[in-house]
Amino acid sequence: MEYLKKYNSWLENDYFDEETQKELESIRHNEKEIEERFYKDLEFGTGGLRGIIGAGSNRMNIYTVRKATQGLANYILREGKEALEKGVAIAYDSRYMSPEFADEAALVLNANSIKAYVFESLRPTPELSFAVRELSAIAGIVLTASHNPAEYNGYKVYWEDGAQITSPKDVEIINEVSKVVDYNQVKSMDKKEAIEKGLYNVIGKEIDDKYINELKKQIINKEVIKKQAKEFTIVYTPLHGTGNIPVRRILDEIGFENVYVVDKQEKPDSKFSTVDYPNPEDIKAFKLAIELGKEKKADVILATDPDADRLGVLVKDKENEYIPLTGNMIGVLLLDYILTQKKANNELPANGSVIDTIVSTNMVKTIAEYYNVKLFEVLTGFKYIGEKIKEFESDNSYEYLFGFEESYGCLIGTHARDKDAVVATMMVCELGAYYKSKDMTLYDALIMAYEKYGYYKESLESITLKGIEGVNKIKHILSTLRTNSPKEVDGIQVVEAIDYLEDTNLPKSNVLYYTLEDESWFCVRPSGTEPKVKFYFGVKDNSLNKAEIHLQHFSKSVMNMIEQIIK
Repeated sequence: MEYLKKYNSWLENDYFDEETQKELESIRHNEKEIEERFYKDLEFGTGGLRGIIGAGSNRMNIYTVRKATQGLANYILREGKEALEKGVAIAYDSRYMSPEFADEAALVLNANSIKAYVFESLRPTPELSFAVRELSAIAGIVLTASHNPAEYNGYKVYWEDGAQITSPKDVEIINEVSKVVDYNQVKSMDKKEAIEKGLYNVIGKEIDDKYINELKKQIINKEVIKKQAKEFTIVYTPLHGTGNIPVRRILDEIGFENVYVVDKQEKPDSKFSTVDYPNPEDIKAFKLAIELGKEKKADVILATDPDADRLGVLVKDKENEYIPLTGNMIGVLLLDYILTQKKANNELPANGSVIDTIVSTNMVKTIAEYYNVKLFEVLTGFKYIGEKIKEFESDNSYEYLFGFEESYGCLIGTHARDKDAVVATMMVCELGAYYKSKDMTLYDALIMAYEKYGYYKESLESITLKGIEGVNKIKHILSTLRTNSPKEVDGIQVVEAIDYLEDTNLPKSNVLYYTLEDESWFCVRPSGTEPKVKFYFGVKDNSLNKAEIHLQHFSKSVMNMIEQIIK
């Protein structure tokens, strides 16, 4: 069998170090584990690599990182001498092996005569996006698996505009990576030699300072922050990730005085020891932060994920209990605030634009129409928002005001081309201070938005299907829905079914979207980074309570339909 053949080749090839071979030797009598590790090469997809850390061709390790980097280097070499001189910026997070993977990537680039600019220690993903543009680099690499469990790591590629690679460049780079079939094709060099030749360069404080200064430019209402500096109380947790230093720094420098950090989650920790899953979308990750929030009587509790591109927010409801805001709620609160303030200050441009994704709340459309700004919808993945910003700048067509996706990511400003939880934290705190100055909480602000724009509610369900069998089940779900498209859900007619693999104005994507007669909708999308298929739901009703009941019933009906397909 092919996977056994690959397994034995790794065991017998002295290119792979002793530690790797020892790990592989330990699974010699576990054929299922061997199959999982070797039935394919870890795929370099449109977002790069992501997988479980370990020995094997289908795992994240120094060899798969080197192989991917050699493919990227081959692509850069095609771009010519100027691209080599521009170099590649590299950042990494707090995950196991992230610093080692960063060095391995840099030294492969260096061996191909390509400069590397490596951060001296862990940094947020959005700062890498900023650094690519600030350094005029040809590309960027960040070693992170975002909010995945501790056993994962990943490798994301950015291009010179600071956004993750999109079509056709993504496919072209993937093709170059796939051409590297033999690990012996991969070049590398000694780090000391690379430094002496000026190929390996360390970056840090200078980029940090410039990044923070760009964030400060996004402040809208300095006077509100000044007046509420001693009154507004913030609890924050970086969940053992990269957000700790930049988030505390920006909040301190703009004037907030009552900022409390969860001490047990302050320091980087590759095991993420205090949480099962370092994801600010999961309320369980807030357990320690809520305890501190209650002690300090915090107005807001904030958490960033390990690479600080996603922000989770808890606010006090009418019963004075902390409740989570969804990514959609955070997005509409920030959007409404930004547009309201800009209009009040006569700063709302005639060609203003907002960008969201196809699975974000439909409330954005209503807000955009209210303020007469143009809304652009893109596929899921913040790289498509970054791509739109680049398009606006190249043809001077629209002025970017705000962009967000439902998965807790947004970007205020154009200093980066990826979601940025550091600037989002800053703006949520400004937003909270603004409403506190009016004797309102952020929950009050949300209810006010519902009353103004309509009662929209959304949710997300995921089915995790691991391994080879899981891949086949996910394919089965999508193919069944395509060949037997649902005509109704609970007697409500489906009025539109969009298959994003077919002709649309957006790039082809394995996504199905259904709109019903009552304006409810659901969307089916396999995750690009995890062994999951995701189901997004949205409804609109004439009260918050009715919308919540409607959403629960609607999502349950759709998931029952999906369960029948899986059976």
